Amino acid sequence: MKVKIYYHHTDCGGVVYYATYLEFLEEARTEFLAEKGLDFKKLSGEGKFFVVARQEVDYKSPAYYGDILEIYTRLNAVKGVQVDLSHQIKNESGVTVIEARTVLAFVDKEFKLFRIPEDIRKKIESD
Repeated sequence: MKVKIYYHHTDCGGVVYYATYLEFLEEARTEFLAEKGLDFKKLSGEGKFFVVARQEVDYKSPAYYGDILEIYTRLNAVKGVQVDLSHQIKNESGVTVIEARTVLAFVDKEFKLFRIPEDIRKKIESD
C-alpha cells in the first residue's frame, strides 16, 4: 500500500508524527486482510471483531511532508485466537522508515476471545 505524507501527518519539526504510523498500519492491515477475502463489515454485523492485542514499532528513519511511503504487510502466523503480522514502511529511496509487528485477537461482541473459525483462517493463510 502506498501513502502520501500530508502536512497534517507531521509534527512541528516537519517529520511524520510517531503515532500517525499506527493509522497507516491499521489501513495497511485492513487492506491486506480484505484482499484475502475478509469482509469486516459482515464480521462486525455478526458480532465478531479483530482487535489489536499487541503493537510493536521500531522507528528507523524519519519520513517528511511530501514523501510517498510504501507499506508492506506480511503474515507471520495464525493460531487459535490470534493473527500475527509484520510490517515494513519504506520511503521512495527504499530506506526503511519503520518496522512493526501487530498481533490481532479475534473477539466476540463482549470482547471475549473467540477461536478464529476455520474458513476465516484459511482465507487469511491463502496466497
